[in-house]
Amino acid sequence: MTVTVVDAGPRQVSRSVEVDAPAAELYAMAADPRRHSELDGSGTVVSNVKAPAEMAVGAKFSTSMKMFGLPYRITSTVTELKPNELVEWRHPLGHRWRWRFESLSPTRTRVTETFDYRDAGAVKNALRYYDLMGFSKANAAGIEATLSKLRDRYARS
Repeated sequence: MTVTVVDAGPRQVSRSVEVDAPAAELYAMAADPRRHSELDGSGTVVSNVKAPAEMAVGAKFSTSMKMFGLPYRITSTVTELKPNELVEWRHPLGHRWRWRFESLSPTRTRVTETFDYRDAGAVKNALRYYDLMGFSKANAAGIEATLSKLRDRYARS
């Protein structure tokens, strides 16, 4: 099964793939920031520096990242959680990362990852920065690599 483009609307980059794993197992990985490096196919997530034992809306977690060869640390805030269905967090510049899990059977799940930068305009010049740096295109490639990695991790031989 290939990674497919999802039309999520303006200023949203979204892709979807079917994975041979239960939604609860995949959700558990995305809902635990300490495991995000297991998910990441973009090569930007290094490790998590600080995260609460259990995630809840409003919780903050700090992640070591690397972009363009430069290390940095970012603190994100959990904005939405629906057990086994949805995980979303917001970066300081206003964009959000969203993971949806749609159970297709007890052992198969459609996973959709979205980079949503509609609210990034609240931070002065953020939208211009996103456009200048080509984040839409780069994040589309990163999402595709991440979802391919996830699909392949659970592929049945």
